[in-house]
Amino acid sequence: MSLSRTLAIDTVKKIGDKVKVSSWVATRRDHGKLVFVDLLDRSGIVQAVGGEELSLLKPQYVVEIVGEVRNRPVAMINKKIPTGEIEIAVEKVKIVSKAEEMPFDMGAEELNLELPTLFDFRSLTLRHPKVKKIFEVQAAVMEGFRRAAQKLGCIEIFVPTVSISSTEGGAEVFSVNYYGHKAFMNQSPQLYKQMLVPTFERVFTISHAYRAEPSVTTRHLSESVQLDCEFAFVDFETLLDYLEEAGKETLKYVEKNCKEILAGFGMPKLKINEKVPRLTMREAQKIIFKRTGVDHTQEKDLGSEDEREICRWALEEKQSDLVTITHYPTAKRAFYTLPDPKDSEYSLSYDLLFRGMEILSGSQRVSDYQDLVKIIKARKMNPEDFEMYLQAFKYGMPPEGGFSFGLERVTMQILGLKNIREASLFPRDMERVDVRLSTLNEK
Repeated sequence: MSLSRTLAIDTVKKIGDKVKVSSWVATRRDHGKLVFVDLLDRSGIVQAVGGEELSLLKPQYVVEIVGEVRNRPVAMINKKIPTGEIEIAVEKVKIVSKAEEMPFDMGAEELNLELPTLFDFRSLTLRHPKVKKIFEVQAAVMEGFRRAAQKLGCIEIFVPTVSISSTEGGAEVFSVNYYGHKAFMNQSPQLYKQMLVPTFERVFTISHAYRAEPSVTTRHLSESVQLDCEFAFVDFETLLDYLEEAGKETLKYVEKNCKEILAGFGMPKLKINEKVPRLTMREAQKIIFKRTGVDHTQEKDLGSEDEREICRWALEEKQSDLVTITHYPTAKRAFYTLPDPKDSEYSLSYDLLFRGMEILSGSQRVSDYQDLVKIIKARKMNPEDFEMYLQAFKYGMPPEGGFSFGLERVTMQILGLKNIREASLFPRDMERVDVRLSTLNEK
């Protein structure tokens, strides 16, 4: 009877048994007549020990190994990994697929490569255990958000990424030739999720968004993943409660399910209180002025250093990694953002900041059809370009609003990454679409 495959993590339950492990070779260490090999699969690493039969193996070879699971000698126990007390005494080795020599060392705990190299060899660098952990955390962010959205009564929807009109107007859009017609890659799923509010009342979606921003920064991508919610029959305070609940629940889920990964990245325990501190943008600017002496109280938005400073305030004064900022200037927000009835210069909008960076943005929306048409015209846009969108408002739209998380930004901040590209499997920016665009001219 042939052996079925055993995952690395399950070998600890089979001491004294013969097992078959199908894995990649992570590292090989030769000690005279004994050869040690670290075998890597989706569950983790397990050590195998043998003789000449292992000497032909090289990093990234795909192998099938049969052997007996046994306890390691006490002096060789590795408490850093779950399988550190056992090893596989090799009896049989089968090379399934050979690999060429890697262009860099994959055996170190850290993959210390410059960003261009990290992404030029992306299909290889993603194999590194620590790089891979980034996307295990990202998967937990996604799952945590989905659970939080469902807890808030939202149904999941799936929206297109090609539209006849740009979501927010402006020049920062990618246009495409759509069967001879001009169309756009969506800047966000915003218009579609609003159109579905009269259908389902509460919706959430996970979608790709495209922004042709003429900049290369550590916090922007040309293609990103957004985690969006939209709610009917809500007021501003309720929306603030919902966005903070979604943020807290998502982060708590990640911390609960990725403790070892967060520790491996040296991240401190999350500080999430029952009540997230809330400030208007102008209140935040006054606090920043008082703390730093830098006067940005006439600015129309918070700059990146402003966000970092107000998060330092929230941590020091409120013991919170989160802070909600509200009432951004109406002119700086998208056309569908509802102005504050008490002062129309400012809007019923909000950002959620986490450890120094905005990870969520949203607002209560303009829900009156006539008001929406007026705003579109006032912003030099054509209502005819929004015909289907406006249709939803013309035939009965309740008070509604919502928010959107940036998946890569949340991941980046949870792990303390220096560049948002590290939180994208295959990052898109002004300089890269898989390959560096500058190299295309050389070919």
